Amino acid sequence: MKTSTKIENTSFRYFIFKEKKTDILIIIILCVAEFILLKSLYPFPSFFADSYAYIFGADLNLRVNIWPIGYSWFLAIFHLITSSDKALICFQFFAYLFSAGYFYHSVLYFYPISRFGRICLSIFLFFNPLFLYLSNYVSSDILFISMSMIWITQLIWILQRPRLYRVFIEAGLLFFLFAFRYNALIYPFIASFVFLVIHRKVTFKIFGMLIGPILIIPFIIWSAHAAKNMTGVAQFPPILGGWQWANNALYMREYIEVDSTAFPTTEIVELDRMARTYFRTFPPQHRNLSECPVNFFIVHQEAPLHVYVAKKYPIKTYSQIVFAWGKTAVIFDQYGKYLIKRYPLAFFQHYLLLNAKKYFLPPLEELSMYNDNNSAVWPIAKTWFQFPSRKIEFISTTAQSSILGIFPYLFLTVNVLYSIALLVFVGVKAYKLATPVLNQTIFIISLFLGLNFAFSVFANIIVLRYQIFPMIIFLVFTLVIAGRLQLYFRQASGESIKGLH
Repeated sequence: MKTSTKIENTSFRYFIFKEKKTDILIIIILCVAEFILLKSLYPFPSFFADSYAYIFGADLNLRVNIWPIGYSWFLAIFHLITSSDKALICFQFFAYLFSAGYFYHSVLYFYPISRFGRICLSIFLFFNPLFLYLSNYVSSDILFISMSMIWITQLIWILQRPRLYRVFIEAGLLFFLFAFRYNALIYPFIASFVFLVIHRKVTFKIFGMLIGPILIIPFIIWSAHAAKNMTGVAQFPPILGGWQWANNALYMREYIEVDSTAFPTTEIVELDRMARTYFRTFPPQHRNLSECPVNFFIVHQEAPLHVYVAKKYPIKTYSQIVFAWGKTAVIFDQYGKYLIKRYPLAFFQHYLLLNAKKYFLPPLEELSMYNDNNSAVWPIAKTWFQFPSRKIEFISTTAQSSILGIFPYLFLTVNVLYSIALLVFVGVKAYKLATPVLNQTIFIISLFLGLNFAFSVFANIIVLRYQIFPMIIFLVFTLVIAGRLQLYFRQASGESIKGLH
């Protein structure tokens, strides 16, 4: 066991003592060159509908928005320093590089990864066009990924070297992650398992499990109260949650027989009448729900949710949009949950199975085109970043589709490889020769990936940019398990493992 522990801690010492320090400098220089190349080809950031929602939220100082409010807060604070779009994109890119570097070297410090694996991982993290393009979007995606990498790194350090200050860092990250994206709903559960298995006093464990939720719960209460001031009903997630429930239920609506007189409110009766009219008017071949890369009934203006909003509320400004979405979200929430609770099998067949198929090959969605395939930005973006005009320059709106087209298949590949590696690891009982901490890490990572799958399929849209952090985790810990298996088979065959790293 001592030999195994020494082996698993040699990666970082290899990096410090055997790799040239100039290699780190070379990586930094190449990353700077990458960024310069990106901005020469795409001088302006890339925008899509979410981008403008974030900017409006920052400009109007909204307490609640259609999307989580965290990135709007970030934009507002950053705007106090500078209105430069290039400064924003530069910050996002190098924040990612810092996070990736911290994550990369922490993994190498604690876990066995072969030299070939380290090369693959460094190329993926530091010389990957995916992260260049993501950094160039006015969107929460790249910062959420960056903070998630620091968060998972803190959990790794807590597993290996539990310290009180790391607990505070992890809890603070949970708060910001939660404010940026509701995917972080599963993160406190993962952190709780970490604190359950570490070898520390019970009081330390309990404190670690509670400090994150203690920071998050006031934000939930505050957000729900802000939503109540707008809509008259406390709701969390505000606005989007209700729309999501209704969208998910509408995927099965045309396949079930519902007694509309049993609906609890007249508003739901009216909404369902619009839904039935829509399904009669637009047959399945005109909708292609299986091919839609996003939430069909949230996105399409002719769908019943938007028809209902348009009938009930006049909309001329963004504030009116948020108000209208918030008011109707209460009704949509009731409608969606009513149908799902009463028709779970239809929901499973027509929504969950469809979403599960999308999960393994997540569409590029907004990543398939630069600036939503437009050569101009909305007026709010021109004003916010002080552009000389709404027209922007770029090399191509579609080139990134060809460049990034491989990544959905890469996500599928790392899903399969991780599953195979995990099955082999358990099947040959390699865990018996691994350290307890490594086994705990693999269990927790597997739990995280399983919860991410369940949350994504049941309650979220399936798009590639939402699965990039899980893809990183799949890749890294496939390499970790492969490295452990390599040691196991060498030990089993009696081969010397000296110098493996």
